[in-house]
Amino acid sequence: MKDLLPEICDQHADVISIVEPMFGNFGAIETFFGEIVTVKAFEDNSKVRELVGQDGTGKVLVVDGGASMRRAMLGDMLAEKAANNGWAGIIINGCIRDVNAIADIDLGVQALGSHPLKTDKKDIGDVNVDVTFGGVTFVPKQFVYADNNGVLVSPQELDLSALGWLKDH
Repeated sequence: MKDLLPEICDQHADVISIVEPMFGNFGAIETFFGEIVTVKAFEDNSKVRELVGQDGTGKVLVVDGGASMRRAMLGDMLAEKAANNGWAGIIINGCIRDVNAIADIDLGVQALGSHPLKTDKKDIGDVNVDVTFGGVTFVPKQFVYADNNGVLVSPQELDLSALGWLKDH
């Protein structure tokens, strides 16, 4: 498979912000991109559950879980729901669980690591607020691109056709 992020960096270095290396790739889709939708919540994935139940066509859910390594913000059932609702991917500043199952789901998933314990459900969190981690601020309605090389953000959607990528990849 062709690497996307190095190509983007070569062509668009003047407009992108590159996230510090911190994520592992867990989903069946290793290269994904789309419009940013954010959630900021610590050890409570209620808002993640809410959003993955909505149409996510052309979008990537960016979850700032406060880098918690004590609870999983995503499991296989929510990942499956996200895939079924068209989400391109989910990036989590925190952990996931059900790693083997998520590896078989047609969804891009990047996270800091895995933890077997689910979150509490208190319906706490903020949706579509700017979140900052890895040296980059993720702004709703901007665009995020991810592959095995890392994650980067662009203030506008990039034309990937010159790089041999179709919008619907």
